[in-house]
Amino acid sequence: MSAAIFARHDGVWLNEPERWSAQGDRLEIVTDNATDFWQKTHYGFCRDNGHFLGFRTAEAFTAELRVQCDFKDLYDQAGIMVRIDAEHWIKAGMEFSDGRAMLSSVLTVGQSDWATAPYQHDARDFRMRVTVSDGVVRLQASADGKSWPLVRLAPFTRAQSYLVGPMACTPERAGLPVTFTGFSLEAPLGKDLHDLS
Repeated sequence: MSAAIFARHDGVWLNEPERWSAQGDRLEIVTDNATDFWQKTHYGFCRDNGHFLGFRTAEAFTAELRVQCDFKDLYDQAGIMVRIDAEHWIKAGMEFSDGRAMLSSVLTVGQSDWATAPYQHDARDFRMRVTVSDGVVRLQASADGKSWPLVRLAPFTRAQSYLVGPMACTPERAGLPVTFTGFSLEAPLGKDLHDLS
């Protein structure tokens, strides 16, 4: 697809932020107050008011996205999301937890799980890749856009199409600036699981 994907008119906002702008390959947003995506687990509450700009996919695809953000407060988060509806989605990127920005993913099928891991590179500038195919989701992260180690491999709800795109939330505050660039959406790469390219 076009490198100017954020300038297209077929992206669909879920919880459009009060402040955002898009030009060519660049989307800038500032998060609203108390925004989040979460379903039930541990905390018991359901939240579906995070910011997400979704682009319609085929039943199988690979999407990539670059995220630049200075995470500072608890649960500040930004990255990529794949969504069917409020109870079937996955989000992945960085999230501020335990005093640092951590690589984070949440898979939701009725209820949300949460997986985190230390990130050894600059969390203020990273890339995420998600591939969905044959009922499986594969998440990869990259510091340079060249090497893409595996973050997560999981079963994922099958659908004829999904929405995929940038996501950001600040459950404990407002005002996190996030810049998204390099968003691409194409047919699934079909690479071997241990192919890091």
